[in-house]
Amino acid sequence: MRTLIIVPTHDEAANIETLLDRLAKSVPEADVMVIDDASTDGTRDLVRSRIADSTQLQLVTRDVKSGLGDAYCEAFRRGLDAGYDALVEIDADLSHDPAALPTMLDVSARGIDLVIGSRYVPGGSVIGWPRRRTWLSRWGNRYAAIALGLAVNDATAGYRVYRAEALRAIGLDGVQADGYGFQVEMTYRAVRAGMSVVEIPIVFRDRVAGASKMHRSIVVEAFTLVTWWGLRDAFSLRRRTRAYRTPDDVT
Repeated sequence: MRTLIIVPTHDEAANIETLLDRLAKSVPEADVMVIDDASTDGTRDLVRSRIADSTQLQLVTRDVKSGLGDAYCEAFRRGLDAGYDALVEIDADLSHDPAALPTMLDVSARGIDLVIGSRYVPGGSVIGWPRRRTWLSRWGNRYAAIALGLAVNDATAGYRVYRAEALRAIGLDGVQADGYGFQVEMTYRAVRAGMSVVEIPIVFRDRVAGASKMHRSIVVEAFTLVTWWGLRDAFSLRRRTRAYRTPDDVT
């Protein structure tokens, strides 16, 4: 498959070169797109210094920090327009091990629409997070699964492979969420569209360099949107159920 690995960045100078080296080692045939939102720490210069020696590396720069979801949607559109078969999400902070990507791409090549690098299936784990952060992540995933009827253990995961035709079928117009909420929304859209989803266990390691992009507003947004989608679906189901009742059913 012709593969594009998408790396969103904001001030990731401490990590980006190491990540690019690891990606080149693990998936040398893949192209990489770094989509940078308003970095001021030299991230862009480090990427540019490598582009001259690589035909597989691209840099997209944006002057405003518009958020993770917006960055991925722009990168997805560019990748689809360029004719890639598989589009990969991976964090720039070295929390996702590129060594797992060949396995994920192999599963995708067998026809799976969405492959998720999962922390919460047997064999997966989280290293370096405080207990409170791990609890919040697990609770959030369970809440999303219950509220939205998702048979997915790690709907907030940011390590993924989408088949291009699946992304086209899911659609990118009208995406509402950012951060964790974006990952849940894309999982939700995939499941509702009847897409196949497989979770592959990964070891997730907390960043050791650079600042975390996790903020309370991201958690609040995700919780609010998941609750709204769940209530909307429940109300829609009740309306459909009532529409199918016949007069004989009414007592």
